[in-house]
Amino acid sequence: MSSSKARVDSREPLSNDEAKWTKLVKINYTDPLGKARTWESSERRTRPANCDVDGVGILAILEKPSGPELLLQKQFRPPVAKVCIEVPAGLIDAGESVETCAIRELKEETGYVGEVVKVGTSVSPLMFNDPGFCNTNLNIVHVKVDMSLPENKEPKPQLEDSEFIEVFTVPLKDLYAECKKLESEGCAIDARVGTLAEGIEVARKWKL
Repeated sequence: MSSSKARVDSREPLSNDEAKWTKLVKINYTDPLGKARTWESSERRTRPANCDVDGVGILAILEKPSGPELLLQKQFRPPVAKVCIEVPAGLIDAGESVETCAIRELKEETGYVGEVVKVGTSVSPLMFNDPGFCNTNLNIVHVKVDMSLPENKEPKPQLEDSEFIEVFTVPLKDLYAECKKLESEGCAIDARVGTLAEGIEVARKWKL
């Protein structure tokens, strides 16, 4: 089923008592000059107790003879009323490491079986999505997908009944151009995907 068939039908105020996933918070703080101020913020209700991380984003690379390809998703997101281009991602469970969460979410959302990269960088620093608005954060976990494995020949996602995700791949070298193309077709580019594309372009431009 195509995500492009989804739509927003209406919008209305939501009280904290009714909200299941998020809550509004008023923060009282002191600025650098010693003046008392307040800040309006949003927080997830899903972060496990005694855990500093909300979830993971998964930078999954498919190893192909033609070159590395990035695993991406198309998913309708009601807050922006558009199909978003995203990396696989998900919320962390209580007692779960970010690496375990990444492998689990990758299998559930895409059907692919991956392995956390063991050489060099495997987990990013803790990244905050929009710190002027909320405290939501995540780690990006680097995962490789071995396409020679039998389980990766015909991957079968294990989606919840409220999830409608289309999986596709893009050659890593073409990511920036593909983001531009998808945006011109009406898609919204998730910041994690866009930032990765920009990083590749910066490295290419400055020969890093």
